[in-house]
Amino acid sequence: IFFFIFIIVMWTMCLSFYLLSGRPTSPLYIIEFLCSVVSLILLVCFDLLAVQCSNKSVCVFLVATYTDGQPTENAEWFCKWLEEASTDFRYGKTYLRGLRYAVFGLGNSVYVGHYNTVGKDVDKWLWMLSGMRILTRGEGDCNVTKSRNGSVQADFQAWKVKFLSRLQDLAKGEKKSSTGSCKSGSGSCKSRTKRSQGQSEEEKAALHDNFEVMMEERSIKFLILLVWLLVVNVLTPEGSRLMVKLSKVNGVKKIENEGERREMITPALREALTKQGYKLIGSHSGVKLCRWTKSMLRGRGGCYKHTFYGIESHRCMETTPSLACANKCVFCWRHHTNPVGTEWHWKMDPAEKILQDALEKHQNMIRQFRGVPGVKQERYEEGLAVKHCALSLVGEPIMYPEINAFLRLLHTHRISSFLVTNAQFPQEIRNLVPVTQLYVSVDASTKDSLKKIDRPLFRDFWPRFLDSLKALGEKRQRTVYRLTLVKAWNVEELQAYSDLIALGQPDFIEVKGVTYCGESSASSLTMANVPWHQEVVAFVQQLADMLPQYEIACEHEHSNCLLIAHTKFKVDGEWWTWIDYERFQELVEAHERSGGQRSFSALDYTARTPGWALFGAHEQGFDPADTRFQRRNKTKDISGC
Repeated sequence: IFFFIFIIVMWTMCLSFYLLSGRPTSPLYIIEFLCSVVSLILLVCFDLLAVQCSNKSVCVFLVATYTDGQPTENAEWFCKWLEEASTDFRYGKTYLRGLRYAVFGLGNSVYVGHYNTVGKDVDKWLWMLSGMRILTRGEGDCNVTKSRNGSVQADFQAWKVKFLSRLQDLAKGEKKSSTGSCKSGSGSCKSRTKRSQGQSEEEKAALHDNFEVMMEERSIKFLILLVWLLVVNVLTPEGSRLMVKLSKVNGVKKIENEGERREMITPALREALTKQGYKLIGSHSGVKLCRWTKSMLRGRGGCYKHTFYGIESHRCMETTPSLACANKCVFCWRHHTNPVGTEWHWKMDPAEKILQDALEKHQNMIRQFRGVPGVKQERYEEGLAVKHCALSLVGEPIMYPEINAFLRLLHTHRISSFLVTNAQFPQEIRNLVPVTQLYVSVDASTKDSLKKIDRPLFRDFWPRFLDSLKALGEKRQRTVYRLTLVKAWNVEELQAYSDLIALGQPDFIEVKGVTYCGESSASSLTMANVPWHQEVVAFVQQLADMLPQYEIACEHEHSNCLLIAHTKFKVDGEWWTWIDYERFQELVEAHERSGGQRSFSALDYTARTPGWALFGAHEQGFDPADTRFQRRNKTKDISGC
């Protein structure tokens, strides 16, 4: 969703820069200026801001707020220098007198404590040094539900129109400084003379003529110093204290004024997610065909869930009733195109409609494989009948207010449920109805590393994390810790992981090497952070040695993943990690008929694990009924659950 490209150009490079402002109802104005684009390092080293005080330049700062309200890495030196200069008597309060500037900050209002902090600070420090603010500070909000114009792009476009209008005033010789009535650092000021809201056609034509004269005579030139900062996702792991509000039924308080709520999926998000292959449902849900579904249709093997738990990958639907998430993990393969939030504040679609559309769209995607060379006819026909649902596509499914109703509908259709949560909603975990298998992502074992890797929005993310693990330990059905190993980030904390496992006592622990998803402004991960399978095996062996009630049970080498299981699933020397799905449906049906009085446990619906799925088998988790296919010189499909 971010629309800027970071550029570093030497100070001596001059460019002809054209600012374009087009409106459907007005002519396109083209304004020519002499322009330079510089890095902030050069700006400080050569004291270029002071130079601009005397040459009628306009300096435009486009700045983003990063972790904990800090500037981006390439802007740290500049911001530190500017802050110190604003209070250093050796510079003086008039050091930047004559400098004309404007600031546009980018942030995310979800992070209440640090929203657009850098933009506000830069604006304040320039003002304290007697810089002349030519336009009220603009703020782009990545939180589409709170953005004044609906998206960060639209916020910038609206501010750009005002900025161009202000340049027009300056070009005509009007002097409308923002000093005098502005409060220090507030970034807001009221002009003594307000511009009219509308313009007549004659005024527009006259304005256009004025610019033609200006361009011909070139009597007035501005040096627009564009100080571009690297604009990336606002990844501050600080966030709102708000929780998802509970309802008596199943999770979240229903919206009082539903008509006033915005849709979660904005047009820009819809376009971005559609390009990534998502089939969007309603205003906040989606479904996508997993790469392992395609693979098993062709008889090329199933996913690690097939190896560990007996899922039929070609009959599994990967979906989510909530595209929003409360984390911005560094390894997220969705590159943070989905929205974020800490509470449900969007319009809500009914669970029945979501499931109906999800099944329909999934079946339509399966039908596209009819007649495709290599696709097995019997698996194609089976694939049309969904048997499993992986609620792990993207976002935080547990945020959806009607998640329990959705789960019940799945079970009514005799579809098993595999629900993944990011351990930030402990009360919602406690409120869940029985799930076939409930996952909690344990991406780090200490507060600092969790903050660094998951970048959660909640301020109290660590207490929430620990309480979520406790809540998982209270569930009677199958529970799983999902560990994602990121080399050089979270692979050295074995004792801390052991302590967390003792806290939640999960039935299973999945340990998987991180999947590299390519370069992204949202993450600094590279292939160097992806552990080799041998390294994952070594980590799992060390971890299992520290857990007296757990042993390594299964392996799926193709996914770089291993399974540690509680020894209660090892009966007479044989592992029973697979699931008896028909038995689960019988148990959950009896549970519902009894009004929740008749409970059942994870041991009530187990099935024996085949030998080829066990750790140490020469198949390394690949089903011998299928044929291994090796990709060559092709871009790897990273999708999958």
